[in-house]
Amino acid sequence: MNKWDRKHKVMRRYDASSRSYDLLYGEEQFTKFDRALKSLTLRSDSVILDAGCGSGLLFSRIASEAKIVVGLDISRNLLLSAKARKKDHENVDLVMADIDNMPFSKGVFSVVFAFTVLQNMPRPIETLRSISHAASHDAVVVVTGLKKYFSLENFSGLLKRAEFSLVSLIDDDSLKCYVAVLRNDS
Repeated sequence: MNKWDRKHKVMRRYDASSRSYDLLYGEEQFTKFDRALKSLTLRSDSVILDAGCGSGLLFSRIASEAKIVVGLDISRNLLLSAKARKKDHENVDLVMADIDNMPFSKGVFSVVFAFTVLQNMPRPIETLRSISHAASHDAVVVVTGLKKYFSLENFSGLLKRAEFSLVSLIDDDSLKCYVAVLRNDS
């Protein structure tokens, strides 16, 4: 399956599950968010990208702490759910786009979150490099790697090949994924 076919399959899957997404994954997502947010401090001048924002669950945890939050997703139906959540936050904007081909200039974001993204991407290293391009030098980048898809060794190696500096790696039994807090070195 070529990379576009795989992305379209993922997009259709998330479009189809959008009405039940929060019920199916909400609790798990909030656990990841809370664990990651304990490892960093958001500043009031932060320009944040929520890459793969899904239904916008993260907005309630970060919007009040940031200058701007941009939620990006490839699923139209999930973005419609995120649009409903964004109404509570004037500083949140939404973009429908592919993470590997984001419509942003280099170095725009001071913080990037990519929860539950990498296992859906045909070439995760390209995805991480695209995230690095959108992130400013020294930006904080938080990514997760689903344990049933990545071994700890493979996930760590992927992050290293993408040339991020590892700040912390959270791996415990309460999570179905690894949560990596990184610094963008490029």
